[in-house]
Amino acid sequence: MINAFNSGAKCFMADFEDANSPTWANVEQGHRNVRDAIRGDLALDTPEKSYRLNDEVATLLVRPRGWHLVERHVEVDGEPVSAALYDFGVAYANGARYFYLPKLESHLEARLWAEAFALVGGEDIRCTVLIETILAAFEMEAILWELREHGCALNAGRWDYIFSVIKKFRARGWLLPDRAQVTMTVPFMRSYAESLVTICHKHGAHAIGGMAAFIPSRKDAEVNRVALARVREDKLREASQGFDGTWVAHPDLVPVALECFPRANQLDVLREDVQVTEADLLSIPDTPGEITEQGLRTNVSVGIRYLDAWLHGVGAAAIDNLMEDAATAEISRSQVWQWVRAGRFTPEQVRAEAARVEAGTAAKDIFLELALADELEDFLTVSAYDTLED
Repeated sequence: MINAFNSGAKCFMADFEDANSPTWANVEQGHRNVRDAIRGDLALDTPEKSYRLNDEVATLLVRPRGWHLVERHVEVDGEPVSAALYDFGVAYANGARYFYLPKLESHLEARLWAEAFALVGGEDIRCTVLIETILAAFEMEAILWELREHGCALNAGRWDYIFSVIKKFRARGWLLPDRAQVTMTVPFMRSYAESLVTICHKHGAHAIGGMAAFIPSRKDAEVNRVALARVREDKLREASQGFDGTWVAHPDLVPVALECFPRANQLDVLREDVQVTEADLLSIPDTPGEITEQGLRTNVSVGIRYLDAWLHGVGAAAIDNLMEDAATAEISRSQVWQWVRAGRFTPEQVRAEAARVEAGTAAKDIFLELALADELEDFLTVSAYDTLED
């Protein structure tokens, strides 16, 4: 956290959701760290080095968990409390005023957040909503309206949005190709991103681009060179679309992103040339690409290895030089489920790939149970939470 605050980025997001394994120890320590950072007291001393906050640090945003999750260690009237309200309440009490809201599917959920903000008298609360579900993509203006008193901005996500597409249209048989091929430039993803910029700037709200997940290698300079070039290309594309800023997963990527967004914002870029229709947002069957055995191998490997890390208390795991979180595990298992249901691969092929992965039995069992189930479970983390040990 100290490295992130000192990275030179404009903002740092303390993530209690997809990049957090919600053991009670992680949740408690995370909130203590947020409290100490707000007070300026966050520090760490190791035998090798002492870490302190700079005089100027990134602005703190807190991402509470989504409405679908509970915090089983805190009860109200004998029932587990909403994890979203728990994280928000504790962070607000500790002084946080900027929040990053995940998983919304409608303006009614935005209204619920506005009511929560009003309950604590939070006129000074500001928020960014991550538009990571295809249902929310149809309600972006209404979401901005519901949170208008809190300077609402919108953020375009990638992995959870793709996962949402698979989940919401599971009965239609719309098959997506290997996840690496479903970039922000394919038709339905480009339409969603450009629509987000257009709607935000129409109403004077900021539009934030997606996250660069690359983790720089300390051993391979060529891997870094190629990856940084791709990150720069991706961020320049976002800037050309009119986004006001973007996310990166690692402090070393901050200078690259800042170079691509030299202006404070691009609210004057109204994108009046963009005319996104409902059909454009639903042009999912037109996605180019192939479904390959390598794609299956990647999904099974990444999904299981991430789950193994999550079950051991690690919510943001560096896998193959990428920062993987719960969103990538969701798309991994949902794509495998979709492909098996469509007859592209057999359950035996999936089990054979799982046997190749070096990971614990619990992670493999959970992944295979979800990927080979008759019905697609809504959220992996809800099922896995019962297995998570404190």
